[in-house]
Amino acid sequence: MPLPQHPKTVDVRGELVFLGTGTSIGVPVVGCDCKTCSSDNPRNWRTRCGLVLGLAEGNLLIDTPTDLRSQLLREGIGVIHAVAYTHSHADHIFGLDDVRAFPFYLGHDLPIYCEESVKSRIHKSFDYAFDPQTANWPRGALPKLEIRTIDETPFTVLGAEITPIRLHHGRMLVLGFRVGNIAYCTDTNRIPDQSWPLLEDLDVLILDCLRDKPHPTHFTLTEAIETAERVNAKQTLFTHIAHELEHEETNAALPKGMEMAYDGLKIPLT
Repeated sequence: MPLPQHPKTVDVRGELVFLGTGTSIGVPVVGCDCKTCSSDNPRNWRTRCGLVLGLAEGNLLIDTPTDLRSQLLREGIGVIHAVAYTHSHADHIFGLDDVRAFPFYLGHDLPIYCEESVKSRIHKSFDYAFDPQTANWPRGALPKLEIRTIDETPFTVLGAEITPIRLHHGRMLVLGFRVGNIAYCTDTNRIPDQSWPLLEDLDVLILDCLRDKPHPTHFTLTEAIETAERVNAKQTLFTHIAHELEHEETNAALPKGMEMAYDGLKIPLT
């Protein structure tokens, strides 16, 4: 049976698509006229962080960033088949209402994979989706979700095994994810001891890299480079980037095998 697909959309199976690579307020920053924010280089235009993984049995969305609708339209991705969450911060969950169309296309509730803390935030922030009085509303009128709670145990979705990676985001516990030989570790400033073995033998590490100046919950550029050197993946792509880091200048100064990711970048799933 063919996968449900919206017409006139791009098939991204076998690819990882960066929907957004920016920090919580995005780049350009509203009201800012710095070099990055006023740049005409499209790689300096960073929407809020999210990924799509084109798996064998459908498209897995990592987080529902605030810019989700425009990101999916930009990339021509017409259907999301499941969602997995890294954590519950606003820039990673507040695009959830934009998934309303997908249960209509799929013919069933959209599977959501998340920790209990994320589930709690979704129930509070999107309470209308779980109100008994709206239970009989038609698909497409509100998010129809099937929340499946996860922890650090690997789980299978859309034909692929996903390995959660415990990370620290300041004092907050969050998840990264490993799929095959690619690991996605956004929104972190510390990798605990038990998670380092999950980052061995990577083809691609996608890693948080906010800015030069220290931050209580994100890696600086220097810290990100040091972490990438310890992981020693074949390729490292930095994400969750603030406007302090201009794309071309930062890229030119990075060690071999490390690059700045950008919105719309596609890489093969390995």
